[in-house]
Amino acid sequence: MADENQNNDNSDNVTIPGIDPAAITGAGNGADTGPAIGLISQYVKDFSFENPNAPTCYQWTSQPQIDVQFNIGTNVVAENVYESAIKIDIVAKHDEGDSFVIDLTYAGLFGVRNVPADQVQAFMLAEAPRLIFPFARRVIADAVRDGGFMPLLLEPIDFHSLFLQQQAAMQAQQDEAAAAVGEPLGTA
Repeated sequence: MADENQNNDNSDNVTIPGIDPAAITGAGNGADTGPAIGLISQYVKDFSFENPNAPTCYQWTSQPQIDVQFNIGTNVVAENVYESAIKIDIVAKHDEGDSFVIDLTYAGLFGVRNVPADQVQAFMLAEAPRLIFPFARRVIADAVRDGGFMPLLLEPIDFHSLFLQQQAAMQAQQDEAAAAVGEPLGTA
């Protein structure tokens, strides 16, 4: 009876229909070579809200002109760890003066594995800002509301198109520089 149980013990040789055991051998041993990027953390890196003309600004009747400027930056934090930051500067200008001024730098920390350098740059300047922008937008809306004004809801930004425009402008500059170098210096 004991010999019969030993012969029927196939726990080490489990087969699953449709799965080739030879194809997955070694894949579970940490040999992950596929490209991957993941968000580690996101945070307010720097923030300032100023209400320079309070309390008189609450009595102004003119509509403010909202000036929004933003910049995207990236830097290497550690091996395979990158930071992408959106810097947003906002000034609400009335005829009487500025009602509020905002300076926000909102950042995300991303882990990168097995991704080519040119694709990392594209991700950090286009996709990473797209992922963290909604949270920066919320910080601004809450701060403006908490400052006693109607919440300021920034329009969504197409970071991918902006990145492509920037790349095209850089390529045009490089082409102009190359053409200038290739021009004859003069005729004698």
